[in-house]
Amino acid sequence: MKHARTVPHRPQSAFIAVLAMAVSTLSCATLGSAPTGGVQEIDDEQKAAMTAIGTQVRATIVWSSSRFGNHDIFKMNADGSGIERLTAGDNVDWFPRLSPDGQTILFVRSKKGWVSERDANRTEKWDQFTMDIRGQNVTKVVDNASWGNWLGNDRVIFVRGSQIIIKTLVDGAEEVFLDGETSEDLAGLLLQQPQLSPDGRYLALTLRGGRRETGVWDSVNKAWTTTGQGCQINWFPEGNRIYWVNPSGNGGSEVFAMELNEGKPTKELDYEEMRYIDIPGRRSHEYFPQLSDDGTWLVWAATQRGHDHDIADYEIYMWKVGDPAEKATRLTFHSGNDRWPDIHLLPAE
Repeated sequence: MKHARTVPHRPQSAFIAVLAMAVSTLSCATLGSAPTGGVQEIDDEQKAAMTAIGTQVRATIVWSSSRFGNHDIFKMNADGSGIERLTAGDNVDWFPRLSPDGQTILFVRSKKGWVSERDANRTEKWDQFTMDIRGQNVTKVVDNASWGNWLGNDRVIFVRGSQIIIKTLVDGAEEVFLDGETSEDLAGLLLQQPQLSPDGRYLALTLRGGRRETGVWDSVNKAWTTTGQGCQINWFPEGNRIYWVNPSGNGGSEVFAMELNEGKPTKELDYEEMRYIDIPGRRSHEYFPQLSDDGTWLVWAATQRGHDHDIADYEIYMWKVGDPAEKATRLTFHSGNDRWPDIHLLPAE
């Protein structure tokens, strides 16, 4: 597959403006905080689109936002209404994942104050917590871990150091599913966002460190298959396709999808064939995609400028799978950092 990149030319005046923005951004990061930002105006067209979403589906969406100065966990309805802050404190709370029954939220919390997502794999800086959907009963469930996700309603999978571990919450039993240091393919690399296939055999992973790619680990044959560049790889509910963020597209990133057979791509595809969603317009630098459990709705975030996952002005979007990309609906309007949404569909009233 070809992975072409272009670097646009900037005139000197633009360079000075970009440099000033970079200094401002660096200062924010150096101070050890994320931008609180402010509320942004919602025009009539956007309001109508949000209302239309509310007539099509009922859902709970959770995400991490810096709008109060620290990254806390928030929730809202599918139409962007009912925004509620679920956590508050000096720690960084992020990567919220809703349990399959929609009653419990698993999330990552820094042990002490501000920690950047760049240190996500410094797992000694993080713990995994759960809380109920109202933000009550906050409980630490895993020490020294990040990138936690659900396996059913009573087990979680997460990263600790070089290991991918599965833990049963009822009795606290832990099982090492994969140790990257024992794999010739993965030794010395950072393993991010482990996503287990529905049949429990294949593990989708983002790699960082010495290699930057996405791929699938076959736990039976102990073999790694590279599926592409990018990051944030995940499974479609049926388990025979993957989706991920690729460094291409309108805003420098887009969501790709690919069919797999026994954990391997079925054929070589070009960019047009892999493109799943790439929204038009200036706000099209897209990250953090997450499908609903039935695969009918996608939530993710996009920013108009900047890339930094801690501080850029990402906004949450929602899209009915199969609709034209221009029908994607923006749900948040706040210049703080909004990232890592998840969605749970609710029964129709």
